[in-house]
Amino acid sequence: MISRKNASISKCIIHKVGNKHNNTKNAFSEKEVHFDEASYELMLPFLLRPFGSVVQSYRFNHHADISLNEINTYSSQLFSEDDAFVETSKHIVKHLFEQSNSAQIKTGDVLIVMFEGIEFNEITTNALGIFKIENKVNFFQTYLENNSYDVLVQKGISSKKVDKACLILNQTDAEGPIVLSADNNNYDAQYWTNHFLNIKYADDANNHTQQYIELCKDFSEDILKISYGNQEQSTFLAKTIDFFKENETVNIERFKDEIFEEDKHKTLFDDYKKTFESEQDILIRNQFDVAEAVVKKEKKKIKTEIKLDTNIQIKLDIDAPDASSEYLERGYDDEKKMHYYKVYFNAEG
Repeated sequence: MISRKNASISKCIIHKVGNKHNNTKNAFSEKEVHFDEASYELMLPFLLRPFGSVVQSYRFNHHADISLNEINTYSSQLFSEDDAFVETSKHIVKHLFEQSNSAQIKTGDVLIVMFEGIEFNEITTNALGIFKIENKVNFFQTYLENNSYDVLVQKGISSKKVDKACLILNQTDAEGPIVLSADNNNYDAQYWTNHFLNIKYADDANNHTQQYIELCKDFSEDILKISYGNQEQSTFLAKTIDFFKENETVNIERFKDEIFEEDKHKTLFDDYKKTFESEQDILIRNQFDVAEAVVKKEKKKIKTEIKLDTNIQIKLDIDAPDASSEYLERGYDDEKKMHYYKVYFNAEG
């Protein structure tokens, strides 16, 4: 997560990227953009907005040698060679063009931007931003002709969101340069992250926390919901989030002891974890530090609603993991031949 309060744009250039699959070509600018005050004041927050809520960071990846990663190389050149901006920006667009291996990859405007004053983890640094605008919106343009105003429709870039964006900080740790990425059009999950940038999640608490919560969410959906119903699923998710909130470190054995009352559920979880790791090609650590920011973000995504086919919904409070087992009972009515829920309460809110 970055702060942009002291950020500024030092260089910017706009190119157009084609699609080699469709034989559409690139188009390059030869000069940098020179903003007027109004466009600059709109452009700066527009470009940096995608990274304001990003929690996890990436690092460059390559199967043979990290120095062979194209974007890693180009970003290093731009940080060290001030006069190489225009030509290197063209190389970045050409590399992006080479990844358009299917018809669904969209053409668009590519902005290559150098920033100063980016704040990340209490450190101020400069950064390289790469942005792709794929979708244009219609807007009305009025004009004066023969002493009367008329209107026509034009297409332009919406100032609300960037389609694809990455921010490469001129800051490294033991794993290399820190990279942030956002993709608002996931029509091809491999295109931007894996093929163009070739990045992987950093090996840190953010990633470990994210992977474990994803494991728990999938386990609740694939195993608990199917075998035991929505109530059991929702209770498990609420207890999981509560465990992460109450502990600075997660130990898997302690997690299972606190969450599961029966050994058979522990066995189901262990078996599912092995399958999850194999399918995702990851290894979940048996102990790791909790990233509070990730927990808060994932908590907002978790839905603990029980939707019934009688047009009734029961919403469970994720912050009260024991309420479901204490105040909600599930049963079967032989006379009506229907399942039911019995809810206990003292007063209506």
